Amino acid sequence: MRRGLLIILSSPSGAGKSTLAGRLRRWDPTIRFSVSATTRPPRAGEEHGREYYFHSRDEFQKMVDGGGMLEHAEVFGNLYGSPKGPVEEAIGQGQDVLFDIDWQGGQQIRNSSLGKDVVSIFILPPSIAELERRLRSRAQDSDEVIAGRMAKSEAEISHWAEYDYVLVNRDIDAAETELRTILTAERLRRDRQTGLNEFVRGLNKEFEERT
Repeated sequence: MRRGLLIILSSPSGAGKSTLAGRLRRWDPTIRFSVSATTRPPRAGEEHGREYYFHSRDEFQKMVDGGGMLEHAEVFGNLYGSPKGPVEEAIGQGQDVLFDIDWQGGQQIRNSSLGKDVVSIFILPPSIAELERRLRSRAQDSDEVIAGRMAKSEAEISHWAEYDYVLVNRDIDAAETELRTILTAERLRRDRQTGLNEFVRGLNKEFEERT
């Protein structure tokens, strides 16, 4: 038995964060992906509680004011955030919850009441030239969009030292192995194994019964 983890993955666009998040969940399907709340209207095919929790702006603000959001931000006129309730329930049941968020969201979660459960990982590219190459290889963004992502990357990378772990994604398979190693070690930390005291008492009782 153990308490679940809040796994925060952050990186500049193109460094491999989303790919690694997907691989981590395929490696361990019990890892839950944090479902965000938003004030934007649902798109065709989206369901409340699956893609997002959809709320009015008043509802969202009440959740923020009542401490019901681990992190939140306004993006292009809509509010987005991570509801606290489902995350608390999951980690209390020993489930890990994965957050694919930027440094600002990560900072808010680390400073929240669940900060002690956080394992934060920042993913760096091997070089800025390679970062740009990866963005261009997607062949889905204009030169203007790529230039904007590259400009934002400098600010994002400047926060690398705020994270518990830093991975340099030179090779996606190697980075995945390192990510699995981090998660395995964090799950085995003494303070996260909630049944450990009782287990050791049982071992000591066995010693007493042998005398």
